[in-house]
Amino acid sequence: MQKYDYIITGTGASGLILAYYLIHDTFFDKKKILLIDKEEKNDNDRTWCFWEEGQGTWDSVVSKKWERIFFGSPDFSDTIGISPYQYKVIRSKDFYNYVFKLLREKSNITIVQETVVGFVDEGNIVEVETDQRMYLGDKVFNSIPFSKKFKTQKKYPLLNQHFIGWFIKTESPIFDSETATFMDFDLDQKGNTRFMYVLPMSKTEALFEYTLFSKDLLSKEEYETEIEAYLSATGIKEYCITEKEIGCIPMTSYEFGKQNSKNIIQIGTAGGWTKASTGFTFRNTEKKVKKLIRFLKKHRDLSKFEKRTKFWYYDLFFLDLLSKENQNGAVLFSRLFGKNNTYKILKFLNEETSLIEDLRIMSTMPSSKFLKMVWKRLVR
Repeated sequence: MQKYDYIITGTGASGLILAYYLIHDTFFDKKKILLIDKEEKNDNDRTWCFWEEGQGTWDSVVSKKWERIFFGSPDFSDTIGISPYQYKVIRSKDFYNYVFKLLREKSNITIVQETVVGFVDEGNIVEVETDQRMYLGDKVFNSIPFSKKFKTQKKYPLLNQHFIGWFIKTESPIFDSETATFMDFDLDQKGNTRFMYVLPMSKTEALFEYTLFSKDLLSKEEYETEIEAYLSATGIKEYCITEKEIGCIPMTSYEFGKQNSKNIIQIGTAGGWTKASTGFTFRNTEKKVKKLIRFLKKHRDLSKFEKRTKFWYYDLFFLDLLSKENQNGAVLFSRLFGKNNTYKILKFLNEETSLIEDLRIMSTMPSSKFLKMVWKRLVR
C-alpha cells in the first residue's frame, strides 16, 4: 500500500482550493499529497460567484466582474453600487484547468482517477479504499458527501437551494452587462422563497437561473417553464440556449464537524462549509481552507478544527425562521436589503462584521418573529 502525508478525496472546489494553498506554502513542500477522484474534472459543471475587495487569488480565472447589483421585489427594488466590493463569477472549467495545471508541475503531488469506496481512521494512520487499491495517509481531507445524517436528523432545519440555469445568447445587444441581478423576487412565490438570478456575461450573453430556498425540489419542467415566462416578461423572445446547469445545495446549520476524527476532516459541502443562510460556497470554502492551513502547522488533531462562531448562530436563527415561514422569504430579504447599506449586508454575509454592525442589521428583521425563533431555539 502506498503511503502519503495528505490524501484529498474529491477534486471539486474544496479539494482543489485546499491543494492550491498547500502547494503555495513552503511549509508543505516535502509533504506527499494524493488527490483521488473518479474522474478528472474539465468541463463547466458549476458556476461559482462571490464578492471581495480589489484583486483576489482567482482573478486570472474570473470570467466577469460587476460593481453594481440589482435587487428586486414588490416591496423594494434598486440597482446598487457595491464598491469597494466586486461581484465575481468563475466558470468551473477555467478553474479546473488552472489548478490541475499547477498541480501537475509539482513533484510531490499525485493525482489518480479512482472511485473512493470508504476510509477508516485507525488512530495512527488512515486507510483509504478505492475500487482499485488501498492507500495509507497520515491525514485525509474528504469532500465526498458519504454521510446523509444531515438529511434525517431533526435538530436543525434543512432547506435546499435548488435551481436550473440557462445560458442564453441573443443576436442583438439587450443586456446591461455592468449589472448583475442578485435576487429578483418579483415573480409568483407559490408559497416558497423563489427568485431569478441573472448574470449578464456580455451585452448578448447571460445566465438566467430560477432558484428556490425550500425543502422540496421541483420537476425539471417547472424550473424551465418559469425561466421561459421570466424571459418573455422582460421582452426577451429571440434567443438560443447555449448551456444549462442544474444544482441543489443543502442549507443547514447541522454540525458536520462532529463527523471529523483525529486524522479525517470533512471539507466543502460535505463538511458544512456552505454558508447556511445563502448557499454561497466558494468564498466560504477559501476562508475555511486558509484557517485549515494555519491549523495544520500547529495541531495534529483534526477533530478540534471546527468551532462555532456567532455567524453559525445567526444562520441557525435565520433558517429556523425561513423554514417555518418559507412563503415570507421575499419579505425577509427585502427588509434586509431595503433597510441596510448594501456594502454592510455583503460584509455581514461574508462574516466580516463586528457585533455592533450585526446588531444594527438584525434590528431590521421582524423583531417579534425573530426573537420568538431565537427563544424557541435557546430553550430546547
